[in-house]
Amino acid sequence: MAVIAAGRRKRGTAERLVDLAAYMLLGLGGVIMAVPFLWMLATSLKPDGELYAYPPEWIGSRLAWENYRIIFEEAHLIRGFFNTMIVVVPTLIIGLFVCAMSAYAFAKLRFPGRDKLFMLLIGTMVVPGAVMMIPAFIMFKTFGWTDSWKPLIIPGMFGAPMVIFFLRQFIKTLPDELEDAAKIDGMSPPGIFLRIIVPLTKPALITQGILSFNAGYNDYLGPLIYLNSPERYTLQLELASFSSYYGTEWTLVMAGAVVALIPTLVLFAFTQRFFIEGIALTGIKA
Repeated sequence: MAVIAAGRRKRGTAERLVDLAAYMLLGLGGVIMAVPFLWMLATSLKPDGELYAYPPEWIGSRLAWENYRIIFEEAHLIRGFFNTMIVVVPTLIIGLFVCAMSAYAFAKLRFPGRDKLFMLLIGTMVVPGAVMMIPAFIMFKTFGWTDSWKPLIIPGMFGAPMVIFFLRQFIKTLPDELEDAAKIDGMSPPGIFLRIIVPLTKPALITQGILSFNAGYNDYLGPLIYLNSPERYTLQLELASFSSYYGTEWTLVMAGAVVALIPTLVLFAFTQRFFIEGIALTGIKA
């Protein structure tokens, strides 16, 4: 018995050491990833001319809050933010709903060619976006959609293969007995989808909503290709034009980047619990 107890103590000590090493490694990784953000924040509060001081200093001689006043007075960040919301919100809501319906069909419904069609859909994920860039631009130019938000909004309303794949994998973890019981009660497939699948898939939907919002919110290439009029610029284009206008005044550029980062931080702060659940693919909890 003493030998067994000693062995258990050794295993317990080894496990605690492994946990400690893991926490230290994760903490180090967190610090490394936080350094660029902290440097951006510190740079945004430096007075003009102190950015290139040698040796580099984290904190300037004073906190230059006027950098934030200048970007709101000189740059059209508010207009860019609302333009971005015009592009992102309809695409996010409608596109996510379409992806959820497609994922439910691929996961639970039975119809001829379902698996082959799903594999064809997954196959489109390996096609680089750069390959489709020029054909898409020519097509939208033929439609007369250039210099408008239509190329940025309408295609996204039809969903994305990666989102469909993620939601399908989540929905497949839901017990078939729930759907069978609903069918016995006379519920149709649309009713099952809206009243059973959607509530149970809420963590995955919120997760994909966050990721899709970040992708659309931070999209620079799409607006750069299709938008020409400054009054239609999204936030990322406003930041880019602001940077080129001020040249090397990186303190103002960093201040604009900090302001642009706030909405995504607030969104994640309020939805991080669902985000973690969705990533973990927890399915139904007892």
